[in-house]
Amino acid sequence: MSTDSAGMGRDVHILLVEDEPNMARSLARILTRRGYTVAVANNGQEALTQLAADRFQAVITDLNMPVMDGLSFIKAVRARDEYKFVPILMLTTESQADMKAQGKAAGATGWLVKPFNPEMLLQVIAKVVPR
Repeated sequence: MSTDSAGMGRDVHILLVEDEPNMARSLARILTRRGYTVAVANNGQEALTQLAADRFQAVITDLNMPVMDGLSFIKAVRARDEYKFVPILMLTTESQADMKAQGKAAGATGWLVKPFNPEMLLQVIAKVVPR
């Protein structure tokens, strides 16, 4: 695991669910440089498999993905007792109020719109992920 000089992300495992390879690489780079351990899944179904195999302290998911979209994924995650209170951030190009409401109803902790400011993303994660 890489850590920054302050060790800000030490021992925090984040599951990143993103089907666009360049976006996934960019997000993973931002997070690992801050010291978080990151696992990447290409869609909600793949992410559910990873949730069963590891323990994550936070999840960042896209909305529009093949196989299983972000809202269906969040509902499936929230159905698992061990993930009822784990922060889930939706990071998507969708910014409509009704979509945000659907995300909140599904169990999303927060909603960030692409393109995003990396520092803002890191600030949100630091705010919602327990230390």
